[in-house]
Amino acid sequence: MLFLALDSSATASVALGRIEGDQLTLLAHRATEDTRSHAEVMSPFVAEVLAEAGVSGGDLDAVLTGTGPGPFTGLRAGIVTARALAVTWDLPLYGMMSLTALAEAAHSAARDAGQQRFLVASDARRREVYSAVYELTETGYSLVQGPTVGPAAEAPALPAYGFGTSLYPQDLDAQPGFESMQPGASHLLRAAARLGADALSADTSALYLRESDAKVPAVRKKSGS
Repeated sequence: MLFLALDSSATASVALGRIEGDQLTLLAHRATEDTRSHAEVMSPFVAEVLAEAGVSGGDLDAVLTGTGPGPFTGLRAGIVTARALAVTWDLPLYGMMSLTALAEAAHSAARDAGQQRFLVASDARRREVYSAVYELTETGYSLVQGPTVGPAAEAPALPAYGFGTSLYPQDLDAQPGFESMQPGASHLLRAAARLGADALSADTSALYLRESDAKVPAVRKKSGS
């Protein structure tokens, strides 16, 4: 199956890959380190990965989007783009928690280090992190806690992976080599291959975890009322 994956929970990324059984062949990938230009780059990235692989939207079998957690504006950009492409090309659309991409990237290192449980963390701003706890299984890993948002000091005291660890080294047990790792579309595809297409969720609801900063203005009272 030919999958297109998008994630904009932290940085913006797009990946195209072929999943056969539990194996992924990554065909093309684009990502930016910028955490504030998601809307501008998502569609161009899609066009670029399709062109690089020499395929069109009609050749795809499914679209996968990261569902966060992440900031409101950035996270919406990836999810809305994925939904629009799925409708345009009449394709199945799947959602996956973006922190799963961090777990996919980290689980082998955790296993090699003898860490049965580990934490993944991304930047939630406001001096907080988005985090989740995973436990190793015989064939991979499973989610046991989260996702949550809060101060890093309140996160479980476990080996920690992801960009969030570099922001609060005094509070998190950052594992070497993973301090700059962000959730990304290519690792979402690897997680999808591990799970199998039949196990993917069709729920693409955004995981915001907290209320938006944007507030609806109060209705002004008419003078004299």
